[in-house]
Amino acid sequence: MSHPYHADTIARQPWLAFQLAGQHYAAPLSHVSEVIHDHAPTPVPGAADDLLGICQLRGNIVPLIDGRRRLGLDAAPPGDVESVRIVVFAYEGHRVGLRVDAVGDILRPTAEAIDAPPPNRSKHDDDPVQAVLAWQGHFVALLDVPRLCRLAPDLHRVA
Repeated sequence: MSHPYHADTIARQPWLAFQLAGQHYAAPLSHVSEVIHDHAPTPVPGAADDLLGICQLRGNIVPLIDGRRRLGLDAAPPGDVESVRIVVFAYEGHRVGLRVDAVGDILRPTAEAIDAPPPNRSKHDDDPVQAVLAWQGHFVALLDVPRLCRLAPDLHRVA
């Protein structure tokens, strides 16, 4: 599914970069509540495949999504988990954690470096990629947080 993207609007805000399976992604910093070390979640029976479970964070129950599964990437191999983090997003009163392989820099893109995602990039209606950024020799998929966390009004909620 294609998303309308507006390069000028996207370029007006800073983005938090992170990695999943060697690929680069970023989310608007305005939606990032905090970045924390990985938590062992409590499983939720019957949950979506990408929902790792829930955890308690500062008195709130927060669903944790596996970023790799959510974006259709291979599972993480066992081993070094030192760089694994949870990016906690806040959107319209909801908090959702996304497990990522590593967190990177704050990006401040220019409108000229932003383009629409490739056509037919995903076969899923809830594809969260809203644009692509050419950044320091690689591409960064710019994500729509409500879609990523399934909090958009037209999508099923995880929280």
